[in-house]
Amino acid sequence: MTIIVTHEACLSHRPPPGHPERSERLQAVLNRLKNDYFQSVKWISAPSASREALARVHSQHHVDSILVRHAAQAAASGLATIDPDTVMSPGSAEAALRAAGAVIEAVDRVMAGEAANAFCAVRPPGHHAERDRAMGFCLFNNIAVGALHARTIHGLQRIAVVDFDVHHGNGTQDIFWNDPNLFYASTHQSPLYPGTGNADETGISGNIVNVPLPQAAGLEEFRGAFEEIILPALESFSPQFVFISAGFDAHKSDPLAQLQLEESDFEWATRAICAVADRACEGRVVSSLEGGYDLDALALCAAAHVRALCAASR
Repeated sequence: MTIIVTHEACLSHRPPPGHPERSERLQAVLNRLKNDYFQSVKWISAPSASREALARVHSQHHVDSILVRHAAQAAASGLATIDPDTVMSPGSAEAALRAAGAVIEAVDRVMAGEAANAFCAVRPPGHHAERDRAMGFCLFNNIAVGALHARTIHGLQRIAVVDFDVHHGNGTQDIFWNDPNLFYASTHQSPLYPGTGNADETGISGNIVNVPLPQAAGLEEFRGAFEEIILPALESFSPQFVFISAGFDAHKSDPLAQLQLEESDFEWATRAICAVADRACEGRVVSSLEGGYDLDALALCAAAHVRALCAASR
């Protein structure tokens, strides 16, 4: 069984008008996933992540800056600006706690055998959030919080993240860099924000794998990156749990980048990742929504992604 973990509070994170990371993104995904094809999918309400869970990934200073200082500013004035891209509204702190909590809940359900895999339909996204800094629309690193929860609570050691968002997940790389038992692989457009993710960024023991793609790259380059580099590296790592940073802004219609993928490419990549997870770790996969800023393309791609998860769970 595939589960979808979400919470209505994730719609209450409200950057100012015109900001790309708007609540309509998540609503478009939820609307698409509530059609007849997904009737067999179980929907789960996301709890809030605990401070203890956040502190496995982020510094105490960072946790306090989001949940205390910036949250208070947002409550008092309606908006707290962290950087030119990253803001908080009065509902943002709870949204961020629910987004990280969704990944934790998904891990627990998969480890308990209640689900084969899971998709966390949440926002704000997470993969740009570093150990001590929010950036790039991201407050907490949701995927990393789930990964460290899997290690601490469930005793897993070798944990992998595959990230196909069009932007490099500098935050996840930062958090995983010095731990050889944490694996991070990314395809992303380069050059593009945040300017990291060169192929020579390989971590402490080759546990970081970056495959930058040039502007206008499409199906051939994307699948080549997976088949030639990412999937063999993931297989060699022999993960005990696989996470997916599921950003869909590499779609050809996305306004923030220039790659040329279609929804079928994300479905293919998801199936390929799940196939490695089937061989390595009994199919344990949890994905979490990252980017994607054209509403129609985002909804179509998320549905294709969840279809692939459902197929892998049968």
